[in-house]
Amino acid sequence: HGWRCVRDIGCESMCMCSLKDEMSDFAVLALSLCPNQRFSLYLSLSLSQMKTVRFTRLHVPWSVLSREAELLKIKVPTKRTYELKEKTGLAGAISSLWEKLNQPFQPGVPEPQNPRTCVLSLPFNRKKLHLFDIKSKNILFDNATRGRIVSITSLLAKGVYDSAFPLHDHILYIPQMLHEEWANYGVFFKYQPADLIRKYFGEKIGLYFAWLGVYTQLLIPASAMGIVVFLYGWLTVDTNVPSQEMCDERLNFTMCPLCDRVCDYWQLSSMCSTARASYLFDNHATVAFAIFMSLWAAVFLEHWKRRQRCLQHRWDLTDMEEEEVGTLFTTTHNLPIASESLTWKDRLPGYCVNVSSILLMVGVTFSAVFGVILYRIIVFAVMSMNPDHEAKANVRVTVTTTAVIINLLVVLVLDEIYGAVAVWITELEIPRTEAAFEEHLILKAFLLKSMNAFAPVFYVAFFKGRFAGRPGDYVYVFKDFRMEECAPAGCLIEVCIQLGMIMLGKQLIQNNVFEIEGGEKKKSKDPNRPRHRWDLDYELEPYEGLSPEYMEMIIQYGFVTLFVASFPLAPVFALLNNVIEIRLDAAKFVTEIRRPDAVRAKEIGIWYNILSGISKFAVITNAFVISFTSEFIPRMVYQYLYSDTGTMHGFTDHTLAYFNTSNFKPGTAPNSTRFDRELRICRYKDYRDPPWSPESYQLSKQYWSVLAARLAFVIFFQNLAMFLSMLVAWLIPDVPRSLKERVKREKVLLLDLLLSEEAEKQRPTFTHISGQSRVLLHPSDSSQPFTSSVPGNPVNSL
Repeated sequence: HGWRCVRDIGCESMCMCSLKDEMSDFAVLALSLCPNQRFSLYLSLSLSQMKTVRFTRLHVPWSVLSREAELLKIKVPTKRTYELKEKTGLAGAISSLWEKLNQPFQPGVPEPQNPRTCVLSLPFNRKKLHLFDIKSKNILFDNATRGRIVSITSLLAKGVYDSAFPLHDHILYIPQMLHEEWANYGVFFKYQPADLIRKYFGEKIGLYFAWLGVYTQLLIPASAMGIVVFLYGWLTVDTNVPSQEMCDERLNFTMCPLCDRVCDYWQLSSMCSTARASYLFDNHATVAFAIFMSLWAAVFLEHWKRRQRCLQHRWDLTDMEEEEVGTLFTTTHNLPIASESLTWKDRLPGYCVNVSSILLMVGVTFSAVFGVILYRIIVFAVMSMNPDHEAKANVRVTVTTTAVIINLLVVLVLDEIYGAVAVWITELEIPRTEAAFEEHLILKAFLLKSMNAFAPVFYVAFFKGRFAGRPGDYVYVFKDFRMEECAPAGCLIEVCIQLGMIMLGKQLIQNNVFEIEGGEKKKSKDPNRPRHRWDLDYELEPYEGLSPEYMEMIIQYGFVTLFVASFPLAPVFALLNNVIEIRLDAAKFVTEIRRPDAVRAKEIGIWYNILSGISKFAVITNAFVISFTSEFIPRMVYQYLYSDTGTMHGFTDHTLAYFNTSNFKPGTAPNSTRFDRELRICRYKDYRDPPWSPESYQLSKQYWSVLAARLAFVIFFQNLAMFLSMLVAWLIPDVPRSLKERVKREKVLLLDLLLSEEAEKQRPTFTHISGQSRVLLHPSDSSQPFTSSVPGNPVNSL
């Protein structure tokens, strides 16, 4: 029975496999599996007493490793070394000072004795072994490279194997070093050991953590600026004239009711705390911070491109061609699909289901947002019936907070649903390869999940209060409930609350789900059985890929950039989360999941394009947030066009329109009031002509002035931010100058090495034999070797 499984393996192999079978002994087989001898490998069959799982340990000999390494053009260090040019003068002094300041933050991993000595690498060639620095054939290729050389993906797809994974090699120093210097919260302030991560897990995972490190590092200046903006608002709130006017009870602004019949008139001074809190995030520094974040996004993308180029050179990825997954795409039922034979007519039903499913999910998201809007409207009306005046005063805060919590729960639930839907509709497309499947899946998942996360924030920022109407002519939902309005200080503080709670809630909940689930590992059926390394690894959680990790960070990046004008502290919370996230993910990869297969990757792929798109879209959203959501433009228009003194005094009165209480529609006026029943005028926030004007309640000239200024600012801000971003991208080269010089020097050394080797080949060599005669050895003529015989001593040429 074991022979049948071995026969099914064909010409593929892996480090550790588990098969569903019932065996009870142990065997070691040395096999030549293919008639053409392409793959010769060793199998160690560890037949477990579990009666359900059989483990097969595969070892690939040198002949296979060397042959496949040559086919894959894997670069190997040569014996040729060179010294890096040492910086001198001012540049050298600055570099030396920076290294000393940076030393405490470096991970405690072994470093080469002379860091300025570099080794020249060449693609492996079995005919030129004398050029390579081969101390031992057993360590020439690390475990990550060995795991990439062999693969049994097609057998996994057919169900021959239950799973396949390389073992966590705890004999070597690397896992222990990663645990101490990476998967440890005590070293949160240190850089990640990127080279060790790449050596143990492969280039694809190494690039992810390198990108996450760069993103987290650049969040530090953004967080510092966000704190400065917040402190500026906190220190100057007492000098802010509009906030002072809203808090001044002597001005006696009597506002119109917030709902029909059961709501009473109210004093504007009751919103004092909201006005002061809004100013903390809505001040002059906010505009400068929004421009700064646009430049920050451009610097981040350019810095990552430079970092990526350096890693590509260091990890010998510069000349690598993208590895296309050769296996056919398989469905969740492990049925291989011959996608090349499908025509567009065969794919059309799948595409139709794709489009209709995405439209349905968009409708579900909008329905969820609309449901929360109805909740806010209904609960606000119900709570306003409370006769307790103190409870009425806190109605807006209570409704806003509970609605945000509901939004968060809906977002978390729909996230899981959308992830499953994205997988299903991507399978219906029947992509040609697994790589194409992953790319299509990422696009669909990002579209659905980003829409789900940002839709509630977009509503509050750009739609809430825009279509509420005015006293005497409100817009109603289901003929009974008035559309909700923004507070007199604007909707920016609500955007801040919405953004902050959804962002923090997603991070806190999603970051701890895996940690809770990770403790519930599979239990062995026989705890008394000897525990082997493969048993322990099999009980770990399977590796699910990097897409969930990337998606979590990309959504966070959207929160940090898209609405940063309304929540300057977003980079601070993102930084704190990422410091924990890096160590949490590190512990997960080292101790909680099976060791992933090493996969080479030249870059982070489609994720960079998504980041670039978010950065460009963030310029537009922040321009509209500042123009239409904040009070920055109305304040500027009033100060420079309508203020008699050129100051902000009188701004609050300027933004409040008048309404004659006798113009209420029947049945909408307050049933009872604490105010004078003869009250004739109440105020509401809008730019409209007063009731005594010939064009009563029509949009005033001030409204059109403010609208023109808002649109002009959007155009100005977008062009300024885009110009500065392009300027930054132009000023920062994609490839560092030092790397360019190093690559140029390596090309010269490589050419010199190859020419010297070729010259050595062409040079005739004379060798004395026993002092009697000489044999001419000429490597260029292998078909007609020179032979010579000395009496009693035959000699053959090489």
